[in-house]
Amino acid sequence: ENRFVGMKSRGVYETPGGTILYHARRAVESLTLDREVLHQRDQLAPKYAELVYYGFWYAPEREALQAYFDHVAQAVTGVARLKLYKGNVYVVGRKAPKSLYQKDLVSFDELGGYDQKDAEGFIRIQALRLRVRAMAERPQEGKALSGTPKEGEPYGP
Repeated sequence: ENRFVGMKSRGVYETPGGTILYHARRAVESLTLDREVLHQRDQLAPKYAELVYYGFWYAPEREALQAYFDHVAQAVTGVARLKLYKGNVYVVGRKAPKSLYQKDLVSFDELGGYDQKDAEGFIRIQALRLRVRAMAERPQEGKALSGTPKEGEPYGP
């Protein structure tokens, strides 16, 4: 690892109880937090860990991150059932009173809240930036894309 003062060192950290709690927490979070909050949490957690590791417990940035994590944690409540086998942790069940999973809304049948036509439009809009990029990388012969000078024309005004 890289120490705060810049030296390289070797260390082994074992926390079997922490590993079990980590998997249980992640199992409940997967039901109670949406995708974007999970992604943001995964981006901010390493910075939080770094601040704590380097001893910046009372730093304002650590406190700001703590407020974020405390806010996110309010929704995380539930039960995870785990199986421990040969040093591994397996999630075999989970439930949460504030689960975001709604079986009736994600159903693809007529009674569900999902309409295939909505998905087609959503996919088309999500892919728009990729289609524009593909067009920019493969301009048609003789046709310059908007903002691209034709052959022989100078760039800029």
